[in-house]
Amino acid sequence: QERLVESGGGLVQPGGSLTLSCAVPRNFRSINTLGWYRQTPGEERDLVATISSGGAITYGASVRGRFTISRDIAANTVNLQMNSLKPDDTAVYYCNANLRSLTGYWDYDVWGQGTQVTVSS
Repeated sequence: QERLVESGGGLVQPGGSLTLSCAVPRNFRSINTLGWYRQTPGEERDLVATISSGGAITYGASVRGRFTISRDIAANTVNLQMNSLKPDDTAVYYCNANLRSLTGYWDYDVWGQGTQVTVSS
C-alpha cells in the first residue's frame, strides 16, 4: 500500500485560514472513508473530519462549524478548509484512508506522513 501525501501546512495567526490537501493514490480501489486526524506531542491522535464514499461527513466537536472537508474526485484529493483557527488547533495533521479488504470482510487504515499546522501570533 502507498502512503497518502499531505500538503498545505504552515504557520498562521489566530483567526486565520489554511487549506490542507491530501493526494490519494489512484490504485486505492475500495474506500470506506477519507479523513483528517491530528496529534499533539504527548497526546492521542484525534478525529478532525471524515467523508465517506457516499458523501456522509463527520466532524470532531472542536472543529465543527470552522472546518470543512471535501473530496475532489477528478483531482484525486481530499481537502480540509480550516477557518477561524485557534492556538489549540496547532498539531500535526494526518490524512487517513479507511479501506475495505479484498474480500470485503474487514477494514484497514492507510496514513500519510503528516503536515505541521502552527497557529500562533
